[in-house]
Amino acid sequence: MKVLRNYLTLFASAGILVILDQWTKSLVRTNIPAGSMWLPEGWENLAPYARVVHWHNTGAAFGMFKNGAPVFTILAFVVIIAILFFYREIEQGDWFLRIALIMQMGGAIGNLTDRLLFEGVVTDWISIGNFAVFNVADASISVGTAVMVLGIWIMERRERQIKRESDPQNESDGESLTGEEASI
Repeated sequence: MKVLRNYLTLFASAGILVILDQWTKSLVRTNIPAGSMWLPEGWENLAPYARVVHWHNTGAAFGMFKNGAPVFTILAFVVIIAILFFYREIEQGDWFLRIALIMQMGGAIGNLTDRLLFEGVVTDWISIGNFAVFNVADASISVGTAVMVLGIWIMERRERQIKRESDPQNESDGESLTGEEASI
């Protein structure tokens, strides 16, 4: 039952990300001609910093590895299968890893959906400064990766702290004093 609940959480949460990604891309494809930019009226001064554009991407997130659509289509399937396999192995209290994998799966499915429906082309639309144009799926994958790294770092710190506290040799945060040093 616990496994079923975990997978239900994975599919529901990743599904919300996919729906948000596909909805925003659909709005862009429907309302902005390819290669064009849109800003709300009166917000023209914002254009150098943030804008909505309609951009086509055949590579990876943030426009890297152009024309790599076949490779990234296969890679998305591999990532999704790996997440499905690995997700059941995550410890119940490891929310950092759960959230990270939910975000990565949602992002992978979002961009895979574009690749399958639009002949390898992913719609990107968020443009900030001189940074590469991206979409909700790209952001989800990137933030998911950052959450995973943060979670691993926190978990390693906790484990070191527990080890330090449980080791009788480590007095005073790992530095024990010999009799001679203590008397100084």
